[in-house]
Amino acid sequence: MTITDFLLAWRTTSLPDREVVDALVHPAHAGPSPGLAQVLRQWPGSYYWSDEPDGRHLVITRPLVRRRERWALHLLLFFATLYTVTFAGAVLANGIPYTGYVVFFTSGYPGYPGFLQAWATGLPFSAPLLAILLCHELGHYVVARRYQLDVSPPYFIPVPMFPTLIGTMGAFIRLRTVLSDRRQLFDVGVAGPIAGFLVALPVLAAGLALSHPVPVQAGAPGLAVYFGGGPQIPLGDSLITLLVQRLVLGRAAAVSVHPVAFAGWVGMLVTMLNLLPISQLDGGHILYATLPRWHQRIAFVFWCLIILLGGWWSGWYMWGVLVLVLSRGRLGHPPVLDSQRPLPASRRWLAWGALALFVGTFAPVPFRL
Repeated sequence: MTITDFLLAWRTTSLPDREVVDALVHPAHAGPSPGLAQVLRQWPGSYYWSDEPDGRHLVITRPLVRRRERWALHLLLFFATLYTVTFAGAVLANGIPYTGYVVFFTSGYPGYPGFLQAWATGLPFSAPLLAILLCHELGHYVVARRYQLDVSPPYFIPVPMFPTLIGTMGAFIRLRTVLSDRRQLFDVGVAGPIAGFLVALPVLAAGLALSHPVPVQAGAPGLAVYFGGGPQIPLGDSLITLLVQRLVLGRAAAVSVHPVAFAGWVGMLVTMLNLLPISQLDGGHILYATLPRWHQRIAFVFWCLIILLGGWWSGWYMWGVLVLVLSRGRLGHPPVLDSQRPLPASRRWLAWGALALFVGTFAPVPFRL
C-alpha cells in the first residue's frame, strides 16, 4: 500500500530544498489507522497533523539534496568571537589593564607580555556567554532541521570590545527557504529564546552567588560592572534579574557583578532583544505566526516605542536602525507557504509563555549610563 490509498485529496508543492504535500486524510484513517501508521513509519521525510475545518490533514515533507555547508567559515567566526569575547572578559576582570577605548589594540594581541595568562582571565565571562548564544541559535537550528528546512549553522559575529563592551554582536542562522506554514514559523522562532533563556537563568543565578555587595557610596545602586581603571557600568534591571538578585543576594543596595553574572545578564538582554515583536526578529516570527493580520501594526508600535526609549539609552536607536537595515526598511513579515493553515491550540498557549518571557526579561534602560 502507498500513502495515497489513505487520502481523499492532496497538493504537492516543490521547493528547492524539499517537497511539501498537504494531504486530506480519509476520515476512516485519521486516527491514524494501523495501516496509515505503518506507512508513515516508513516515510523517508517528516510529517505532522493539522486539524482543519474540512477534516484532518497530514503535512508531509520529502527532503531533496542538501547543500554542503562552509564549516570552515562558521568555525573561523566562532573562534574569532571566542577571542574577542574572552578579551573583553579579561578587561572586565582586570586581567588586561584598561587603557581606554584603544585597549583592544594596545594590549589585546598575542606577544603582549603575559598575554595568554591575562587573556585566560576572561574565560569565566566568555564561556557562559558563548554557551548562551550557541544554545539560542541551536534551538532555532535543531527545530528547523527537524522540519527538514534548509538552514545554515550559526554565524557568530566578532567585534572589538568597543563599542559593544562584550566583544560580539551575537550570532544568527540563515533560513534559506520558505516555511510551510505558521506552525513551522512559530516553532523555529520560539525555540531559540527558550533554549537561550534556560541556559542564561542558571548562569545568572550562579554568577550572582559569586558577586558581592558594595557600599552605595562606592557606586550606583543596583547591579554594576566594575573593572580596574575603567568606568563603572550600571546595569538596568528586568523583572527576572531583579527577582533572581533578591533570591540570591537579598536586598543588597549595590552589587559588583561577577563576570559569570554579567554573562547571564547579557543572556537575558539577548533574549529580550530577540523577542521584540518586530520584523523578522524571533518575536516578529512568533507574532506573525499567532496574529498575522496584526503583525505590521504591532511591529510599528514597538518600533516607535524603542525609538522613544532611545532618549534614556542610545543603544535603542542603534537597534531600531539595525532592524530596519536587516529587514530592508520593512517592519512586516514575509509570508509563509500556507498562511491559512490554523496554528495548533498548543502553540497559542506557548505564545502566551513567550509573551511572559518577553515581559520578564524586558529592561527599558539596559545600561544606566
